[in-house]
Amino acid sequence: MELIKIKKPKIVKRIAIIQSNYIPWKGYFDLIASVDEFIIYDEMQYTRRDWRNRNRIKTREGLQWLTIPVSVKGKYLQKISETMIQDDKWRYSHWKAIVQNYARAKYFEEIAEWLSPLYLNSSHSNLSTTNIQFIRSICNYLKIRTLITYSSDYPITEGRTERLVNLCESAGGAEYISGPSAKNYINEDLFKERNIELTWFDYSSYPEYSQLWGEFVHEVSILDLLFNCGKQSSHFMRFVNK
Repeated sequence: MELIKIKKPKIVKRIAIIQSNYIPWKGYFDLIASVDEFIIYDEMQYTRRDWRNRNRIKTREGLQWLTIPVSVKGKYLQKISETMIQDDKWRYSHWKAIVQNYARAKYFEEIAEWLSPLYLNSSHSNLSTTNIQFIRSICNYLKIRTLITYSSDYPITEGRTERLVNLCESAGGAEYISGPSAKNYINEDLFKERNIELTWFDYSSYPEYSQLWGEFVHEVSILDLLFNCGKQSSHFMRFVNK
């Protein structure tokens, strides 16, 4: 009898590459959950008035920015990984604002048990290290098991798209998942030339959940979702625990 060889399905390693953000919104964590390896791209230049060191929460008075004060050099020509935090005062003011606005949330105590030490018992002075500490802790709570690495772990080349392509290749990626805003600058042909599939992540169509303080808003820190929904947060995301 002739044996029939069964072809095993080809395993496609998916990669996402993005800068670290401070307590990012739910879409950031959905992107992490959708890939096999998530590369923190903090070798990029620090940008002011961006998501690197700030995010928003909901309050009785509306949306409120929580901003980590950082030191910038001249025209801030410095990498995110080189950016230092000015002092620790922000930790107490941010936690105070979180308590004031989420103490009434259904899962406040559950989330505060592991979140409060990140504010009150930590003293990292580097922005990137601080961001990643929050990101890893949130991933742990949501049971996101994606491998998180750093762009500094791999060779960095010149050229905006070239860097992304080479990072994918160095990590053994066959598919690159990118946020839609990158369509403004990514050269898709470079991915085709290297046989790496380029996929655009879709942040639309998120369902609403029970949220404090008035009209529903999607574009806030994921802390809002966690405080209000706890372990049920994955039901309002597309890739977490799917």
